[in-house]
Amino acid sequence: MLDALDRVEATADAGRGSPDDDVLVLVEKGSHALSFYDTGTGRRVGTVELPAFPHEMVVDSRRRLAYVGHYGVRMSSDSGAGGSAVCVVDLVARELVRTIDTQPFHRIHGVRLDSEDRLWALSESSAVLLGFDEPERDTAPSRAVPTGGVKTHLFSLTRDGSRAYVTGLLSHTVSLVRPQDPTAGPELMNPGLMPEGSCLSQDERTLYVGSRRSAELVAVDADTLEVRESVSVEGDPLRVYTVSDDELLMTDVAGNSVLLLTGDLRPIERIPLSGPPSAVSFHPDQPIAYISQMGDNRISVLDLEAREIVGGFPTRTEPDCSALLPRQRG
Repeated sequence: MLDALDRVEATADAGRGSPDDDVLVLVEKGSHALSFYDTGTGRRVGTVELPAFPHEMVVDSRRRLAYVGHYGVRMSSDSGAGGSAVCVVDLVARELVRTIDTQPFHRIHGVRLDSEDRLWALSESSAVLLGFDEPERDTAPSRAVPTGGVKTHLFSLTRDGSRAYVTGLLSHTVSLVRPQDPTAGPELMNPGLMPEGSCLSQDERTLYVGSRRSAELVAVDADTLEVRESVSVEGDPLRVYTVSDDELLMTDVAGNSVLLLTGDLRPIERIPLSGPPSAVSFHPDQPIAYISQMGDNRISVLDLEAREIVGGFPTRTEPDCSALLPRQRG
């Protein structure tokens, strides 16, 4: 929860940003909140208090609602049952409008929306992928899909929601599940040790996985689960993102940097940061990435064409997932 000083700062900052500016909506895990930052000034222009230790977030196609998983503990290695809810935030009113109860499924971490705005949320402790067919109105999951992994943390999802690729931190697996087919069991493969972040290529034919403990990036055939390419990387490949048809971005939490690579895993350029990066989001219309730095509580702004940091601003404690809410342009 926010302390008294945070409440004063949030009130003082509210309304300072121009309504014509882009706004970055940001999960701040250690501050237990979702905050809004004017990207032109870097000022915090709104804050929504959330239950303790929210983690992953996704924004719907209209950029009207955000769904935030209530993980409930700070780190995956921490003990405790964790949270059992998805928080629904109105991005226009900037308020928590309700929570969706997920009990008995706890530690809700990875969250995704498919092209029809159906919500999918992953229970790490139960290794179950939960589906919500109408998340604006659902009060409980519409379906629950076993993934076959252990300590399932994150997942990638095809646009139509027909396939999900779930990483298991302790089983060292990627599970391919078909969440809309109740009879399809999980198919598992091993991409290395402690896989966490993953992403699909734009044509959804290749899955890229970062295996943290074995320090490698792996390109996997999304249909057969066969490994196409595997390369060793320096540092700790926490997450990997698709930037374009033939460009990836990897966050290196140990090396305080991000690495740009080609689609066949050849390094392009490493870009140093002032602190360890946790998550990245992308401007929908411009070649700009917003890098959350959880170690020094900062957002860095990366120009993807110039391949350099061109700005940034401080945040509150442990910034994580974000999404860019672009201004309305006439």
